[in-house]
Amino acid sequence: CGGSISNSSGILQSPFYPGSYPNNADCVWEIQVENNFRVMLTFRDIAMQSGRCQYDYVEVYDGPPHSSPLLGRVCSGSFPTYISSSNMMTVRFHSDSRYTFRGFQARYSSIPADHNTTLLCLPDYMHAVISRDYLQSQGYSAQAVTLNDDHCKPTVTSHEVIFNIPYNGCGTIREENNDTINYSNMIKITSSGYIIKRKKNIHLHISCKMLQNTWMQIMYVAEDTVDVNENQFGRYDMNITFYDSSSFLRQVHDSPYYIDLNQNLYLQAYLHSSDPNLIMFVDTCVASPDPHDFNTLAYDIIKNGCVRDSSYATYYSPYSHFARFKFNAFGFISRHPLVYLQCELVVCRLGDYSSRCYRGCINRFKRDTSSAEEKMNVVVGPLQLRGAGAQSRNTG
Repeated sequence: CGGSISNSSGILQSPFYPGSYPNNADCVWEIQVENNFRVMLTFRDIAMQSGRCQYDYVEVYDGPPHSSPLLGRVCSGSFPTYISSSNMMTVRFHSDSRYTFRGFQARYSSIPADHNTTLLCLPDYMHAVISRDYLQSQGYSAQAVTLNDDHCKPTVTSHEVIFNIPYNGCGTIREENNDTINYSNMIKITSSGYIIKRKKNIHLHISCKMLQNTWMQIMYVAEDTVDVNENQFGRYDMNITFYDSSSFLRQVHDSPYYIDLNQNLYLQAYLHSSDPNLIMFVDTCVASPDPHDFNTLAYDIIKNGCVRDSSYATYYSPYSHFARFKFNAFGFISRHPLVYLQCELVVCRLGDYSSRCYRGCINRFKRDTSSAEEKMNVVVGPLQLRGAGAQSRNTG
Protein backbone atom coordinates (compact mmCIF):
# COMPACT_ATOMS: atom_id res chain seq x y z
CA CYS A 1 0.00 0.00 0.00
CA GLY A 2 1.98 2.98 -1.28
CA GLY A 3 5.68 3.85 -1.25
CA SER A 4 8.42 5.49 -3.32
CA ILE A 5 9.01 3.99 -6.78
CA SER A 6 12.04 4.67 -9.00
CA ASN A 7 11.68 1.93 -11.64
CA SER A 8 11.12 3.06 -15.23
CA SER A 9 7.88 1.02 -15.52
CA GLY A 10 5.62 -1.17 -13.44
CA ILE A 11 2.14 -2.02 -12.14
CA LEU A 12 0.14 -0.26 -9.41
CA GLN A 13 -2.94 -1.87 -7.86
CA SER A 14 -5.18 -1.56 -4.83
CA PRO A 15 -4.43 -3.84 -1.83
CA PHE A 16 -5.56 -7.48 -2.36
CA TYR A 17 -6.44 -6.82 -6.05
CA PRO A 18 -8.35 -8.51 -7.70
CA GLY A 19 -9.89 -9.39 -4.34
CA SER A 20 -11.85 -6.82 -2.38
CA TYR A 21 -9.78 -3.90 -1.06
CA PRO A 22 -9.83 -3.14 2.72
CA ASN A 23 -11.88 -0.38 4.34
CA ASN A 24 -10.20 2.85 5.52
CA ALA A 25 -7.16 2.43 3.26
CA ASP A 26 -5.02 5.41 2.25
CA CYS A 27 -2.14 4.45 -0.05
CA VAL A 28 0.21 7.00 -1.66
CA TRP A 29 2.69 5.99 -4.38
CA GLU A 30 5.34 8.54 -5.44
CA ILE A 31 6.72 7.60 -8.87
CA GLN A 32 10.02 9.26 -9.83
CA VAL A 33 11.71 8.34 -13.12
CA GLU A 34 14.94 9.62 -14.70
CA ASN A 35 15.60 13.30 -15.43
CA ASN A 36 14.13 14.54 -18.71
CA PHE A 37 11.57 11.73 -18.80
CA ARG A 38 7.85 11.93 -17.99
CA VAL A 39 5.52 9.45 -16.27
CA MET A 40 2.63 7.93 -18.27
CA LEU A 41 -0.06 6.15 -16.21
CA THR A 42 -2.80 4.08 -17.88
CA PHE A 43 -5.66 2.45 -15.94
CA ARG A 44 -6.36 -1.15 -17.00
CA ASP A 45 -9.22 -1.90 -14.58
CA ILE A 46 -11.23 0.12 -12.06
CA ALA A 47 -14.24 -1.04 -10.02
CA MET A 48 -14.94 1.02 -6.90
CA GLN A 49 -17.91 2.67 -5.22
CA SER A 50 -19.26 4.85 -8.03
CA GLY A 51 -21.16 8.13 -8.00
CA ARG A 52 -19.17 11.34 -7.65
CA CYS A 53 -16.06 9.55 -6.30
CA GLN A 54 -16.62 10.96 -2.81
CA TYR A 55 -16.00 7.81 -0.76
CA ASP A 56 -13.62 5.46 -2.62
CA TYR A 57 -11.36 6.88 -5.33
CA VAL A 58 -7.93 7.11 -6.97
CA GLU A 59 -6.29 10.55 -7.33
CA VAL A 60 -3.43 11.34 -9.71
CA TYR A 61 -1.15 14.35 -8.99
CA ASP A 62 1.27 16.04 -11.39
CA GLY A 63 4.31 15.90 -9.08
CA PRO A 64 4.74 15.46 -5.30
CA PRO A 65 1.52 14.90 -3.33
CA HIS A 66 1.32 18.07 -1.22
CA SER A 67 2.14 20.82 -3.71
CA SER A 68 1.07 19.63 -7.18
CA PRO A 69 -2.08 20.07 -9.27
CA LEU A 70 -4.62 17.24 -9.40
CA LEU A 71 -4.69 15.62 -12.85
CA GLY A 72 -7.81 13.59 -12.12
CA ARG A 73 -9.93 11.57 -9.67
CA VAL A 74 -11.46 8.27 -10.82
CA CYS A 75 -13.56 5.50 -9.24
CA SER A 76 -15.32 3.62 -12.07
CA GLY A 77 -16.20 3.72 -15.74
CA SER A 78 -13.54 4.61 -18.33
CA PHE A 79 -9.82 3.74 -18.22
CA PRO A 80 -8.02 7.10 -18.60
CA THR A 81 -4.32 7.79 -19.30
CA TYR A 82 -2.41 10.57 -17.51
CA ILE A 83 1.00 12.05 -18.43
CA SER A 84 3.03 14.13 -15.97
CA SER A 85 4.73 17.41 -16.90
CA SER A 86 7.85 16.34 -14.99
CA ASN A 87 9.71 13.19 -13.99
CA MET A 88 7.42 12.70 -10.98
CA MET A 89 3.79 11.67 -10.41
CA THR A 90 1.82 10.76 -7.27
CA VAL A 91 -1.05 8.23 -7.16
CA ARG A 92 -3.31 8.06 -4.09
CA PHE A 93 -5.87 5.30 -3.36
CA HIS A 94 -8.51 6.04 -0.71
CA SER A 95 -11.37 3.95 0.69
CA ASP A 96 -13.90 4.71 3.44
CA SER A 97 -15.61 2.35 5.92
CA ARG A 98 -18.68 1.48 3.85
CA TYR A 99 -18.62 -0.71 0.74
CA THR A 100 -15.71 -2.61 -0.80
CA PHE A 101 -15.09 -3.70 -4.41
CA ARG A 102 -12.38 -5.14 -6.68
CA GLY A 103 -10.39 -1.90 -6.81
CA PHE A 104 -8.01 -0.78 -9.56
CA GLN A 105 -4.96 -1.78 -11.55
CA ALA A 106 -2.83 0.66 -13.60
CA ARG A 107 0.44 0.47 -15.53
CA TYR A 108 3.03 3.24 -15.49
CA SER A 109 6.01 3.79 -17.81
CA SER A 110 8.52 6.55 -18.56
CA ILE A 111 8.50 8.40 -21.88
CA PRO A 112 11.18 10.82 -23.18
CA ALA A 113 10.55 14.53 -22.63
CA ASP A 114 11.34 17.27 -25.16
CA HIS A 115 15.14 17.52 -25.47
CA ASN A 116 15.28 21.05 -26.96
CA THR A 117 15.90 22.43 -23.48
CA THR A 118 16.89 20.73 -20.24
CA LEU A 119 17.35 21.93 -16.68
CA LEU A 120 19.05 20.44 -13.62
CA CYS A 121 18.92 22.01 -10.15
CA LEU A 122 22.32 21.11 -8.73
CA PRO A 123 23.45 21.94 -5.16
CA ASP A 124 25.39 25.09 -6.16
CA TYR A 125 23.79 26.24 -9.41
CA MET A 126 21.07 25.80 -12.03
CA HIS A 127 22.38 23.92 -15.08
CA ALA A 128 20.38 24.99 -18.16
CA VAL A 129 21.08 23.57 -21.62
CA ILE A 130 19.63 24.75 -24.95
CA SER A 131 20.05 22.68 -28.12
CA ARG A 132 21.76 24.55 -30.99
CA ASP A 133 19.60 22.53 -33.43
CA TYR A 134 16.53 24.03 -31.72
CA LEU A 135 18.00 27.55 -32.00
CA GLN A 136 18.76 26.99 -35.67
CA SER A 137 15.23 25.68 -36.32
CA GLN A 138 13.89 28.95 -34.88
CA GLY A 139 16.31 31.02 -36.95
CA TYR A 140 18.74 32.00 -34.16
CA SER A 141 22.46 31.60 -33.62
CA ALA A 142 24.18 30.70 -30.33
CA GLN A 143 25.35 34.33 -30.04
CA ALA A 144 21.71 35.44 -29.68
CA VAL A 145 21.41 33.67 -26.30
CA THR A 146 22.08 35.71 -23.13
CA LEU A 147 21.17 35.57 -19.47
CA ASN A 148 19.05 38.27 -17.84
CA ASP A 149 22.37 39.46 -16.36
CA ASP A 150 24.51 39.59 -19.51
CA HIS A 151 27.74 39.60 -17.48
CA CYS A 152 27.23 35.85 -16.91
CA LYS A 153 28.25 34.17 -20.16
CA PRO A 154 27.30 30.67 -21.35
CA THR A 155 29.60 27.90 -22.53
CA VAL A 156 28.98 27.21 -26.22
CA THR A 157 29.79 23.74 -27.62
CA SER A 158 29.20 22.33 -31.09
CA HIS A 159 25.73 21.09 -30.08
CA GLU A 160 24.61 23.10 -27.02
CA VAL A 161 24.54 26.43 -25.20
CA ILE A 162 25.13 25.77 -21.49
CA PHE A 163 24.48 28.11 -18.53
CA ASN A 164 25.60 27.35 -14.95
CA ILE A 165 23.62 29.92 -12.98
CA PRO A 166 24.35 30.34 -9.23
CA TYR A 167 21.47 30.63 -6.76
CA ASN A 168 22.98 33.75 -5.19
CA GLY A 169 24.20 35.60 -8.31
CA CYS A 170 23.74 36.39 -12.02
CA GLY A 171 20.40 38.08 -11.28
CA THR A 172 18.77 35.01 -9.71
CA ILE A 173 15.68 36.05 -7.75
CA ARG A 174 14.85 34.29 -4.47
CA GLU A 175 11.23 34.20 -3.26
CA GLU A 176 9.56 32.39 -0.34
CA ASN A 177 6.03 31.24 0.35
CA ASN A 178 4.50 28.90 2.92
CA ASP A 179 6.32 25.71 2.03
CA THR A 180 8.72 26.40 -0.85
CA ILE A 181 11.73 28.53 -1.73
CA ASN A 182 11.78 29.54 -5.38
CA TYR A 183 14.94 30.54 -7.31
CA SER A 184 14.22 32.00 -10.76
CA ASN A 185 16.07 33.59 -13.67
CA MET A 186 15.54 34.18 -17.39
CA ILE A 187 17.48 33.34 -20.54
CA LYS A 188 16.80 35.64 -23.52
CA ILE A 189 17.05 34.70 -27.18
CA THR A 190 16.83 37.93 -29.16
CA SER A 191 16.74 38.89 -32.82
CA SER A 192 19.91 40.62 -34.06
CA GLY A 193 18.26 43.30 -36.21
CA TYR A 194 19.06 46.83 -34.99
CA ILE A 195 16.29 48.75 -36.77
CA ILE A 196 13.63 46.15 -37.51
CA LYS A 197 13.12 42.55 -36.46
CA ARG A 198 10.97 39.87 -38.02
CA LYS A 199 11.20 37.20 -35.31
CA LYS A 200 9.81 37.20 -31.79
CA ASN A 201 12.17 37.22 -28.87
CA ILE A 202 12.14 33.99 -26.85
CA HIS A 203 12.26 34.12 -23.06
CA LEU A 204 13.23 30.94 -21.22
CA HIS A 205 11.94 31.26 -17.65
CA ILE A 206 13.97 29.03 -15.34
CA SER A 207 12.80 28.08 -11.86
CA CYS A 208 14.10 25.76 -9.14
CA LYS A 209 11.61 25.22 -6.33
CA MET A 210 12.71 23.69 -3.03
CA LEU A 211 10.14 21.94 -0.86
CA GLN A 212 12.07 20.89 2.26
CA ASN A 213 14.41 18.34 0.65
CA THR A 214 12.90 18.10 -2.83
CA TRP A 215 13.87 20.24 -5.80
CA MET A 216 11.29 20.94 -8.46
CA GLN A 217 12.95 22.12 -11.66
CA ILE A 218 11.02 24.13 -14.21
CA MET A 219 11.90 25.73 -17.54
CA TYR A 220 9.30 27.22 -19.84
CA VAL A 221 9.41 29.40 -22.94
CA ALA A 222 7.34 32.57 -23.23
CA GLU A 223 6.60 34.90 -26.19
CA ASP A 224 7.10 32.19 -28.79
CA THR A 225 4.70 30.26 -31.01
CA VAL A 226 5.77 27.03 -29.31
CA ASP A 227 5.89 26.70 -25.54
CA VAL A 228 8.50 24.36 -24.12
CA ASN A 229 8.03 23.13 -20.56
CA GLU A 230 10.75 21.31 -18.63
CA ASN A 231 10.06 20.05 -15.10
CA GLN A 232 12.39 17.83 -13.10
CA PHE A 233 12.57 16.70 -9.48
CA GLY A 234 15.72 15.87 -7.58
CA ARG A 235 17.06 15.54 -4.03
CA TYR A 236 19.34 17.55 -1.80
CA ASP A 237 22.98 16.58 -1.47
CA MET A 238 23.54 15.71 2.22
CA ASN A 239 26.10 13.61 4.05
CA ILE A 240 27.32 12.71 7.53
CA THR A 241 31.01 12.36 8.44
CA PHE A 242 32.83 11.12 11.54
CA TYR A 243 35.49 13.41 13.10
CA ASP A 244 38.27 12.47 15.52
CA SER A 245 37.58 15.19 18.15
CA SER A 246 35.16 17.89 19.26
CA SER A 247 37.20 20.48 17.30
CA PHE A 248 35.79 18.95 14.06
CA LEU A 249 39.06 19.58 12.19
CA ARG A 250 40.05 16.10 10.98
CA GLN A 251 37.64 13.71 9.30
CA VAL A 252 37.80 9.97 9.88
CA HIS A 253 38.08 8.21 6.52
CA ASP A 254 38.45 4.63 7.80
CA SER A 255 35.88 2.04 6.72
CA PRO A 256 35.12 0.31 8.95
CA TYR A 257 35.87 2.86 11.68
CA TYR A 258 37.50 0.93 14.57
CA ILE A 259 36.43 2.25 17.98
CA ASP A 260 36.60 1.40 21.69
CA LEU A 261 33.58 0.73 23.89
CA ASN A 262 32.26 3.99 25.38
CA GLN A 263 34.51 6.06 23.06
CA ASN A 264 33.17 9.49 22.10
CA LEU A 265 31.97 9.53 18.48
CA TYR A 266 31.82 12.96 16.83
CA LEU A 267 29.63 13.48 13.76
CA GLN A 268 28.91 16.37 11.43
CA ALA A 269 25.92 16.44 9.07
CA TYR A 270 26.44 18.66 6.02
CA LEU A 271 24.00 20.19 3.53
CA HIS A 272 25.63 21.00 0.18
CA SER A 273 23.86 24.14 -1.10
CA SER A 274 24.98 27.59 -2.20
CA ASP A 275 21.97 29.24 -0.52
CA PRO A 276 23.10 30.58 2.89
CA ASN A 277 19.49 31.02 4.08
CA LEU A 278 18.87 27.35 4.82
CA ILE A 279 19.27 25.42 8.08
CA MET A 280 19.59 21.70 8.74
CA PHE A 281 18.15 19.70 11.67
CA VAL A 282 18.93 16.16 12.86
CA ASP A 283 15.50 14.63 13.51
CA THR A 284 16.32 10.96 14.12
CA CYS A 285 19.43 8.72 14.37
CA VAL A 286 19.13 4.94 14.72
CA ALA A 287 21.87 2.28 14.97
CA SER A 288 21.54 -1.19 13.40
CA PRO A 289 23.81 -4.10 12.39
CA ASP A 290 22.05 -4.21 9.00
CA PRO A 291 22.54 -1.16 6.70
CA HIS A 292 19.28 -2.01 4.90
CA ASP A 293 17.05 -2.63 7.94
CA PHE A 294 16.70 -0.09 10.76
CA ASN A 295 13.50 -1.59 12.21
CA THR A 296 14.04 -5.26 13.16
CA LEU A 297 17.04 -4.78 15.44
CA ALA A 298 17.77 -1.13 16.20
CA TYR A 299 18.88 1.26 18.91
CA ASP A 300 17.50 4.82 19.00
CA ILE A 301 20.01 7.59 19.74
CA ILE A 302 17.63 10.45 18.92
CA LYS A 303 14.07 10.03 17.62
CA ASN A 304 11.71 12.77 16.37
CA GLY A 305 14.12 15.31 17.88
CA CYS A 306 13.88 13.63 21.32
CA VAL A 307 17.18 12.42 22.82
CA ARG A 308 17.01 8.70 23.68
CA ASP A 309 20.67 8.07 24.55
CA SER A 310 22.05 9.86 27.63
CA SER A 311 25.48 10.37 26.02
CA TYR A 312 24.04 12.32 23.05
CA ALA A 313 25.02 16.00 22.91
CA THR A 314 25.04 18.73 20.27
CA TYR A 315 27.81 21.22 19.46
CA TYR A 316 27.74 24.80 18.25
CA SER A 317 28.14 25.04 14.48
CA PRO A 318 29.52 28.19 12.82
CA TYR A 319 27.31 27.65 9.74
CA SER A 320 23.63 26.79 9.40
CA HIS A 321 24.50 24.16 6.75
CA PHE A 322 26.25 22.04 9.42
CA ALA A 323 24.80 20.13 12.39
CA ARG A 324 27.32 18.75 14.90
CA PHE A 325 26.68 16.14 17.60
CA LYS A 326 28.26 13.27 19.53
CA PHE A 327 27.39 10.10 21.44
CA ASN A 328 29.36 7.27 23.07
CA ALA A 329 29.94 3.86 21.55
CA PHE A 330 27.51 1.55 23.36
CA GLY A 331 27.18 -2.06 24.45
CA PHE A 332 25.05 -2.82 21.37
CA ILE A 333 28.25 -2.79 19.30
CA SER A 334 29.94 -5.49 21.39
CA ARG A 335 27.29 -8.02 20.30
CA HIS A 336 27.51 -7.35 16.55
CA PRO A 337 30.61 -7.25 14.33
CA LEU A 338 29.52 -4.14 12.39
CA VAL A 339 27.10 -1.33 13.26
CA TYR A 340 25.62 1.28 10.91
CA LEU A 341 23.95 4.58 11.68
CA GLN A 342 20.94 5.99 9.81
CA CYS A 343 19.96 9.62 10.40
CA GLU A 344 16.92 11.52 9.12
CA LEU A 345 17.86 15.10 8.21
CA VAL A 346 15.44 17.98 7.59
CA VAL A 347 16.09 21.23 5.71
CA CYS A 348 14.19 24.45 6.54
CA ARG A 349 14.39 28.17 5.85
CA LEU A 350 16.67 29.99 8.26
CA GLY A 351 14.55 31.98 10.74
CA ASP A 352 11.27 30.16 9.96
CA TYR A 353 10.44 29.39 13.58
CA SER A 354 7.27 27.49 12.69
CA SER A 355 9.26 24.92 10.68
CA ARG A 356 10.41 21.48 11.88
CA CYS A 357 14.01 22.65 12.40
CA TYR A 358 13.02 24.96 15.26
CA ARG A 359 10.45 22.76 17.04
CA GLY A 360 12.84 20.34 18.76
CA CYS A 361 11.45 17.22 20.43
CA ILE A 362 8.04 16.17 19.09
CA ASN A 363 6.18 13.13 20.40
CA ARG A 364 4.92 10.82 17.65
CA PHE A 365 1.23 11.44 18.33
CA LYS A 366 1.73 15.21 18.03
CA ARG A 367 3.57 15.11 14.73
CA ASP A 368 2.38 16.99 11.67
CA THR A 369 1.64 15.26 8.38
CA SER A 370 2.05 18.45 6.37
CA SER A 371 4.14 18.76 3.23
CA ALA A 372 6.88 20.46 5.23
CA GLU A 373 7.65 17.20 7.07
CA GLU A 374 9.62 15.59 4.22
CA LYS A 375 13.02 14.24 5.25
CA MET A 376 16.11 12.60 3.81
CA ASN A 377 17.78 9.43 5.14
CA VAL A 378 21.58 9.20 5.24
CA VAL A 379 23.38 5.98 6.28
CA VAL A 380 26.94 6.10 7.65
CA GLY A 381 29.34 3.40 8.83
CA PRO A 382 30.21 0.71 9.52
CA LEU A 383 31.57 0.98 13.07
CA GLN A 384 33.57 -1.95 14.44
CA LEU A 385 34.76 -2.59 17.97
CA ARG A 386 38.54 -2.43 18.13
CA GLY A 387 40.12 -5.87 18.63
CA ALA A 388 43.61 -7.29 18.72
CA GLY A 389 45.66 -6.15 15.73
CA ALA A 390 43.07 -3.57 14.66
CA GLN A 391 44.64 -0.58 16.38
CA SER A 392 47.18 0.18 13.66
CA ARG A 393 44.40 0.49 11.05
CA ASN A 394 42.67 3.35 12.85
CA THR A 395 44.41 6.56 11.81
CA GLY A 396 41.88 8.68 13.70
